[in-house]
Amino acid sequence: MQTISPRAAVLWTGGKDSMLALYEARLSGFTIVNLVTFIPDGADFLAHPLLIMKAQSQALNLPHRTLTISEPFQENYEKAIASIKTKYEVDTLVTGDIALVDGFPNWIRECSRPSEMKVFTPLWGKDRRTILNRLLSLRFQVIFSGIKKPWLTEDWLGREMTDSSLEQLRVLGRETGLDLCGEQGEYHTLVLDGPVFGKRVEIRGYSKEIRNELAYMKIDHWILGDKGQEIS
Repeated sequence: MQTISPRAAVLWTGGKDSMLALYEARLSGFTIVNLVTFIPDGADFLAHPLLIMKAQSQALNLPHRTLTISEPFQENYEKAIASIKTKYEVDTLVTGDIALVDGFPNWIRECSRPSEMKVFTPLWGKDRRTILNRLLSLRFQVIFSGIKKPWLTEDWLGREMTDSSLEQLRVLGRETGLDLCGEQGEYHTLVLDGPVFGKRVEIRGYSKEIRNELAYMKIDHWILGDKGQEIS
């Protein structure tokens, strides 16, 4: 008797955690139906630009859906999750959440209870170094798209995540308490290529912008490139 793979949507930011969660979900047997991004009223997507998320979805050959959420937030998150379950016929949300934030319960899991949507969190509770080593061992291309001062400086923007940069983060973590995965907003990332990409996102032009303590890449030129070709 043939087993039917469970259908899932991935909560998408374009960063390392949602990307690795997508990869691990596929390994666990889920059929990924689409990428979903919730947009709360007033939210800024400075380090995770929506246009780059759209480019990633094309490179991954997966639809990208956005849902605007207004107040009251919990009620409308619950409604949005219920609509995803019904409209896209999925029974699981995949998230890249790693741990509790400020001691609060997992937000998506709580908001999924009324609709009985399942939540799959393959990175939950894992050691930070293990997560990042896994990401690099799979050869995902990850860049730092945003940093928060005073944790990091502007020269990190656009830098690729490598073994060397991870070692620098480890040193900073010992010295300052920086979270190795940036869980307190110390940095943000974008994934441009990897083993599940059909094409790769190539950033061809950007400026460095500053908003209060946040510095981020303002990307104004990108293309989808073929795999296996050198970037010129």
